Amino acid sequence: MSFAFFRISSLVIPPRNYKSREDDLVPMNAELYEQDFYHWTQDQAAQLRAKAWHALDIEHLAEEIESLGRSERFAIESHLTNLLTHLLKYRYDPATEPRRLWRLSIRHARREIAKRAQASLQQYPAQYLPIAYPQARKDAADETDRPLTTFPEACPWAAEQIIEEDFYPEG
Repeated sequence: MSFAFFRISSLVIPPRNYKSREDDLVPMNAELYEQDFYHWTQDQAAQLRAKAWHALDIEHLAEEIESLGRSERFAIESHLTNLLTHLLKYRYDPATEPRRLWRLSIRHARREIAKRAQASLQQYPAQYLPIAYPQARKDAADETDRPLTTFPEACPWAAEQIIEEDFYPEG
């Protein structure tokens, strides 16, 4: 819908049915956020690029930026637990057939951790190791159907070893 504006000297008079876009944006953006998240993200990106600061849904943008950071940490946590589970199975399970798949899973987890553990998250795998290892130990026991005591109570490897590209513990 287009509107015709009338100019009287320096005064601009909008038509009667015109709603100020600026006044309408915050509720509209908040509504859009709830109803069509993808569209909201695209709209907000366009508003940022256009430097249309008044059109930004600041509260939800802040929420989503924080969420992105949490997602990166969660991904490191998940991949680290998976990596430890497969390292434990690789080292302590005598089965020979799945070893090739475990190596693939180990490599994939390391790659994903390396992508995310940059700058301020670089030390996060080492920080999360005391939480991830007990979980991985239980997962390895369940997945191999071996007693939990098969796997050491404390992580037998240093954090640097765990994420080292060529480290595969031999039994």
